[in-house]
Amino acid sequence: MTAAKLSAPSAPVPQRAETLIAHDEVALALEHFGDESGPAIVFAHGFGQTRHAWDGTAAGLARAGWHAMTADARGHGDSGRRADGDYHYDQFVDDLVRVARQSGGTPVLVGASMGGLLGIAAQALHAPFRALVLVDITPRWETAGVERILAFMRAHPDGFSSYDEAADEIARYLPHRAERKSESSLRQLLVRGGDDRLRWHWDARMLGFATRDADQLQRDLLAAAGAIRVPTLLISGGRSDVVSVETIAEFLAHVPHATHVRLDDATHMVAGDANDAFTRAIVDFTASLDPPPRRN
Repeated sequence: MTAAKLSAPSAPVPQRAETLIAHDEVALALEHFGDESGPAIVFAHGFGQTRHAWDGTAAGLARAGWHAMTADARGHGDSGRRADGDYHYDQFVDDLVRVARQSGGTPVLVGASMGGLLGIAAQALHAPFRALVLVDITPRWETAGVERILAFMRAHPDGFSSYDEAADEIARYLPHRAERKSESSLRQLLVRGGDDRLRWHWDARMLGFATRDADQLQRDLLAAAGAIRVPTLLISGGRSDVVSVETIAEFLAHVPHATHVRLDDATHMVAGDANDAFTRAIVDFTASLDPPPRRN
């Protein structure tokens, strides 16, 4: 599976939608790209994103022979919400393990930000993956960077009057992006409410869970990282304010077999900032892995 195949002319990618029911009856929206008999790779998005953050990379890897799987985390996108608004990390970890097992094999994980943290915890507890790709996240993170993200997420509780207004706000938040968000891309991120306002397509009640017991969570994740034995790749953005030289060095000390690729021009939003280089890094890493175990 080479980078050259990824740059070939686009071809239709077989795609199938599925609903997976979690242990507490929350419905999880799941999509399959490519030949489902191929080696599996699961994509886990960041906090406040949806599965569509991975569409380009998942389609590219599907064309290269992978069975790519993307899912909306609970409380995000088309997945269900907790009726009581009570979200905890262990729920998200359990969901990710269920998605991995739905592949019918032992997949590779690509997890961005929150998705990467869930992958670390899931691997330490249940070992559902044969390799990990962590996207601009380490068990300890830079608080200022996370607070900047959460501040943007909290900034528009009343939503937006139009897609243009939302695009303006995103452009101010991501000034380095040359391309303005189109209405078609924003339809994956926003949902229209009964008051005709457009709001982010995630449950705002999750904002409390995002910062709950952060210090203890970081200690637990660092311990979990030390238990990782599968091949691991950390892809960081050179302009990220969420990871740093210090947090990366600490992670590599706890996972000494891990490799690290830095994409100099990318921010924390690595896949969106440098998608071709990001996808190439994944392809190069996965090419070095042993073939997946044969299915029973």
